[in-house]
Amino acid sequence: MRLKEPRTLSKRSILFFSLIMLAKSYFAWYYLFEDGPTWTTWFKEIPFVLLIFCLIEWFATKRKIAVYMLVNLLITVLFFSLIVYHNHFGIIATSQVIGQAKQVGAVKKSIFSVIQPQYMLIFLDIIIISLVMLSRKKAVAWKKAMARRSNRKVVAALFCISLVICMMNIFPNQASMNETVQAEQMGILNYEAYALLAEHEEEQIELSKITQAVIDEKKGIQAPANPALFGAAKDKNLIIIQMESFQNFLINLSIDGQEITPNMNKLAAGNFYFPRFYQQVGQGNTSDAEFIVNTSFYVPPDGPATDIYAPKELPSLPKLLQAQGYDTATFHTNEVDFWNRGELYRAIGFNRYYDKSYFGEEDTVFYGASDEVLYKKTSGELARMDSGSQPFYSQVISMSSHNPFSIPESKYQMTLPERYEGTLVGDYIRAQNYADYALGQFMEELKRSGVWDNSLIVLYGDHRGLPIFSLKDNDQALMEEILDHEYTERDLINIPLIIASSGVTTPSVKEQLGGQVDILPTVANLLGVSLDNHIHFGQDLLNQSSYNLLPQRYYLPTGSFVNNEELFLSGSGFGDGQHYTLSGDGIRPLQATEDEFNRALELLQLSDSYVTQLPDREITDEDH
Repeated sequence: MRLKEPRTLSKRSILFFSLIMLAKSYFAWYYLFEDGPTWTTWFKEIPFVLLIFCLIEWFATKRKIAVYMLVNLLITVLFFSLIVYHNHFGIIATSQVIGQAKQVGAVKKSIFSVIQPQYMLIFLDIIIISLVMLSRKKAVAWKKAMARRSNRKVVAALFCISLVICMMNIFPNQASMNETVQAEQMGILNYEAYALLAEHEEEQIELSKITQAVIDEKKGIQAPANPALFGAAKDKNLIIIQMESFQNFLINLSIDGQEITPNMNKLAAGNFYFPRFYQQVGQGNTSDAEFIVNTSFYVPPDGPATDIYAPKELPSLPKLLQAQGYDTATFHTNEVDFWNRGELYRAIGFNRYYDKSYFGEEDTVFYGASDEVLYKKTSGELARMDSGSQPFYSQVISMSSHNPFSIPESKYQMTLPERYEGTLVGDYIRAQNYADYALGQFMEELKRSGVWDNSLIVLYGDHRGLPIFSLKDNDQALMEEILDHEYTERDLINIPLIIASSGVTTPSVKEQLGGQVDILPTVANLLGVSLDNHIHFGQDLLNQSSYNLLPQRYYLPTGSFVNNEELFLSGSGFGDGQHYTLSGDGIRPLQATEDEFNRALELLQLSDSYVTQLPDREITDEDH
């Protein structure tokens, strides 16, 4: 019997697959944008889809269904990836992020931890169509129906109309500062195409016009004539400890009478503690924190600093201290090639690095040896360095409290209350409790060997731990219980800074505002190292303490910043931005100004211009 040709809308493949794409666009908008999909979603997404589908109708004479299915799959994978990435980072990813796919294998546990089962629904149509196509009779009939050639004049007209609408969505919204707002204004597919194809090179400022005086003016500060504590730790070793995913709310936190980070609490109580301190990392996360702390520059506008800036000859803290006779080294239990760290370390001038090849793979937690192994082996090496004739600078990177925070049960140092079991917040707190335990062992070993008394110790969090968009309702409730207010961006980027040194620091809570870019000038002051001929974008927190301006990138929209009173999140520009008081009471008048907004953008441009015009580093065989 002859199969009857189906008389349904499936006879028009362009209409059939456009409706599928519309449904998927609404699905993606629901998860990516705070207000979800609106009636305009079809107007912003479907014209781009139709551009591709018109090309298929023009050129795909054979295997049209296969081509439609391939495009369907590619767009579906894009939407799915954007949803997962946004759930973890709160950011609409672009091709710059996709270019870092080589890191996925190393962090797959973190990625899988934020994939929700309902996200898989976006692949439902592909599964159903594939099952239908397994039936040869149905497949033949459907292919025949779909293969009908469309009227070429109609297709050409539809292509032109779609192109005009896409341009109407893109061009008026190019100046929007907030990347998420820009994606919502343009449409997801238009935004991704714009980010991929458009030239985004900002205007460079001439090197001769980038001076410390100009930077300080933009920051609203003045260099002190006689800085306090200059050289107070002169000739001491410098040990900088970067704490993985450590947020400030952990300091002095107790849950049902259990102290979560007793060792960090002890350090904060007995030394200089800066609770109003904020991350400034970008796409490189942990490696970006290493870059900022060692250079006092801001992260690049696109991509991790380890890729974008590592080819440059970077002025840095290791080079400053080597000029003072210091030995320098950095310690990290992961492979040095991860995030291109090897090139970064050569660019900023560490004498040597210690990575997985040194620490081995015993007692592995996530991506390398545990913090206990890190600190045990590092303390022995620091004792050896301390016995030499030179003071040393070492940076130590912890890692066991990395997302998704599911440390082995053998590492548990505490019993959580029942309400925390099986939650991300509970896993995070348990992992940080273990990290603090390992840190305590490190501190004791440094004190036993005498290294502690000979050193200036700096501890800070590298970046946020608990992403807002990944938290389920019970996690959000737990965070509100801990903070006594809703968990927001101001809590997300708030990390601690502690500076400890025998005979130098005293019990003191420093309420001045600070960011990671400020660590280099603050440490340089304590060690008695002049920055007169060293461009830096941070400030000495012990002397320039009345005002600070901290531009933000990546985790927060471009144009966002922190000032003494507020976190400001940019919108299309300044006027439609959001204001969050740092204290959280929300009753004071808005403090962020448009002048600060403009100055924050100018500071970023100054940093970008300065670093990109630095001389290229001479590449040696070690770089390959």
